[in-house]
Amino acid sequence: MRTIEQLAEELGGLAGRTVLVRSDLNVPLDGSTITDDGRVRASVPTVRLLADAGARVVVVAHLGRPKGVPEAKYSLGPVAGRLGELLGRPVGFVTETVGPQAQAAVAAMSDGEVLVLENLRFNPGETARSDEERADFARQLAGMVDAFVSDGFGVVHRAQASVYDVARLLPHAAGDLVRSEVEVMRQLREDPRRPYAVVLGGAKVSDKLGVIESLIAVADRLLIGGGMVFTFLKAQGHEVGTSLLEADQVDTVRGYLGTAAERGVEIVLPTDIVVADAFSADARHEVVAADSIPAGMMGLDIGPDSEKLFADRLADARTVFWNGPMGAFEMEPFASGTRAVAKVLVERTHEGAMTVVGGGDSAAAVREFGYDEDDFGHISTGGGASLEYLEGKELPGLTVLED
Repeated sequence: MRTIEQLAEELGGLAGRTVLVRSDLNVPLDGSTITDDGRVRASVPTVRLLADAGARVVVVAHLGRPKGVPEAKYSLGPVAGRLGELLGRPVGFVTETVGPQAQAAVAAMSDGEVLVLENLRFNPGETARSDEERADFARQLAGMVDAFVSDGFGVVHRAQASVYDVARLLPHAAGDLVRSEVEVMRQLREDPRRPYAVVLGGAKVSDKLGVIESLIAVADRLLIGGGMVFTFLKAQGHEVGTSLLEADQVDTVRGYLGTAAERGVEIVLPTDIVVADAFSADARHEVVAADSIPAGMMGLDIGPDSEKLFADRLADARTVFWNGPMGAFEMEPFASGTRAVAKVLVERTHEGAMTVVGGGDSAAAVREFGYDEDDFGHISTGGGASLEYLEGKELPGLTVLED
């Protein structure tokens, strides 16, 4: 993939050039307040690099899942404001993406200025299934600029107009964020330091079937928590009460357990579970053995003995990849398991292990718990993209950059 430095050489310098940057600014909002600005922070270095080189930087991104029409709650206005604070310079904002107002604002930019355009997904062409509709929107974006930098790792697994089609129309490069993410994920997939331990959580095992199959071929041990663990427990013949269960995946999971055993890959499941009588922070809850979940109770976290077990099985790991919380960490009674895993990863980082937090809820959790970026080897900005990369899938937003 071409670097920004190589792109600058191709263009004869960046000063005076208008560069479209596809960032990932899909942050959680409470009204107009950003509750986790991790992705905005991650976008800053590439934007600053381009602006400092004299480029006119036009930032595009999506937020939420609007249906191709403007929705005030998904406006990037608050994000543009936060980006300006982090950059320490004014950042303009336009309430459209490719219309006359946007075109005029881009044309009026001076060297080193930064402008954020409104949510890409307010335009149906961004995510259209029709190749021509996407290409038409991409042509409108490309028509305002001289070059393209792809810096939103969290969207490179999507063949969308601003990720894939624009790159085909313009001189392009991978931003530093995308390059660093790919470097880390490639090491996890191809050359991890061993022992290599993977911690998987989150709600659904079906979301991670492909990556589980791939990781069984490369990891030394897999530690399973979160809602997905109950499908594993069911595959072992245990009852799971009213816990989240994907009954249609039980046979598949049973097959994974068999494959792991044949290959000598250790599957570590919780020995105890925090159960509750409702999905609520105020629900009555208790700790029970993982193979004795009562009828009418749902599992919402791994238990204290499991925390110790997981810590033990991570203690010698030289590489740890973690994707997905161990429970409903947003509610304090069910946050202990996720907090315990985060603590172990911090300890492993400080002891020289390569630790990777795989984006999504895991990244949100470690920030909520007050950890710094430096407490981990790498915090990915793309949960879905990182999983698909580790699964070995072809990611359109990366392949289009490989020329």
